[in-house]
Amino acid sequence: MNAIEWILVVAASLGLIVAVWFVWRHSREDRREARTDRARREFQQRREWFEARFFTLASQSGKPRGLAWLECDFQTDVAYARQRESGQLQAFVAVLVRFKAIEGGDMEDNPNVDNVRTATAVFSYVDDHWDTEGRTVFNLNPVQTIQHFQHELELVE
Repeated sequence: MNAIEWILVVAASLGLIVAVWFVWRHSREDRREARTDRARREFQQRREWFEARFFTLASQSGKPRGLAWLECDFQTDVAYARQRESGQLQAFVAVLVRFKAIEGGDMEDNPNVDNVRTATAVFSYVDDHWDTEGRTVFNLNPVQTIQHFQHELELVE
């Protein structure tokens, strides 16, 4: 083979590699979007169950210290984000939380105990199903939570 034939073979090979890469990348993004859509539908369909699990785990967490969870009112809107490193999808739901002071605890005489607290409940899509650890981000709504952790999270539209 002469030099021109080698150049043509190399150029054709590189073109093929680039084309395969573009197709693979586009296909991967389509699968990711489809998986995200499925996850969103599942979250909406089973949301009451996930919320009940969240409340159970959050109320058993011992946080905030000296307070017992009385009620957790879940709001309608859900914000979704993806972990930048792992790609894990998460759902963030605004909640209004009421507490009572634990008898003999540090908060028993605090007049602010009865105040309703705004917070965000965190849910994670792991191994193709939703779960929660009862993680709560207080004083931030879902979009503010995602913005606060923007170095870790990216908003999913």
